[in-house]
Amino acid sequence: MDIGLPRETRANEHRVLLTPSAVKSLTQQGHRVFVETGAGADAGHPDADYQSAGGTIAFSRLEAFGRAELLTGVFAPEPREYELLQRGQVVFAFWGLPAAHPEDVRALLGRDVTAVGLEAIEDEAGRAPVLTSMSEIAGSLAAIVGAGLLLNEFGGKGILLGGAPGVPPAQFVVLGAGVLGCAAARAALGVGAHVTLLDQSVERLRAAVLAAGGPATTMLATRPNIEKALSFADLVLGAVAVHGERAPQLVSRSMLRLMKPRSVVMDLSIDMGGCFETSRPTAFPHPSYEAEGILHFCVPNLPSLAARSSTLALTNALLPYLQAVADSGIERALRELPELRRGTYLHRGRVLRESLARAFGLPQGGLED
Repeated sequence: MDIGLPRETRANEHRVLLTPSAVKSLTQQGHRVFVETGAGADAGHPDADYQSAGGTIAFSRLEAFGRAELLTGVFAPEPREYELLQRGQVVFAFWGLPAAHPEDVRALLGRDVTAVGLEAIEDEAGRAPVLTSMSEIAGSLAAIVGAGLLLNEFGGKGILLGGAPGVPPAQFVVLGAGVLGCAAARAALGVGAHVTLLDQSVERLRAAVLAAGGPATTMLATRPNIEKALSFADLVLGAVAVHGERAPQLVSRSMLRLMKPRSVVMDLSIDMGGCFETSRPTAFPHPSYEAEGILHFCVPNLPSLAARSSTLALTNALLPYLQAVADSGIERALRELPELRRGTYLHRGRVLRESLARAFGLPQGGLED
């Protein structure tokens, strides 16, 4: 099968979906991989490494798109690029379609492509292997970046996340005790912050405390408890996600006013719509803004700050699914791999994922329709 690996074009996106080692694995199985020139440069993988691995360098985006039966990318193509998509093409990417504009979803349906959302691939136990790989990295980075945002020079109120002898630590509140929230809590506890975790599930909170490895405070994520946590928080991390669905909005503008001036919120659910009413996507070099006196950080691709590590993590999680599609074709792969089928939003002009059909009032189809 012919596989395309285009260069990422989103602002400050430094990752690439496949390492040269992964390309070598695919080419050794008889597949051809067309790598757009410069695709891996920011992640430390020059064109020469992909050529040594058996990849073919494509010197234009049009070639990387046009030659591919299976197109791969960290971010999905922009709506202005939909015309480059070929009928019957399979596209693996972080699509985030539940938070897309309705006209973009309908335009994709008209292109007759198969859109596989990396964020929505999910096994029967609810584990999302590709999303998990990025959530673990994003959580660790959230503590690092959040510590900086609390400092005066970055707009914060001059608080050291871990405190000092005789100086209390910052109050770090995490909304959502999933993989991202647990990773952030563990990292923050490691530097001495006071961490409060909120979630709707007591079981997840219990597991999160064990995973965090430190004395985190836990609360059920009821509105009164969220309001209470906002009132004492110095830094709030939004880490709420429902795989393949729009993020629920947990904090309204009026609730945000409960926070102390120059406190910080980090909405890392922003790629799926965000969980704060006041959130809007941001990017480096201007990743933050102020609303209601509160500093907001809403960068949807935070793992890109550690592009080499993130690229390797993405490849490790995704390669088995790409190999299955390349070896057997998309129809057979969807039948044999339920987790891949759950992650497929669109297939040949039909909506496969029930949550997407419900969100946009579209009919849901099946593989046999």
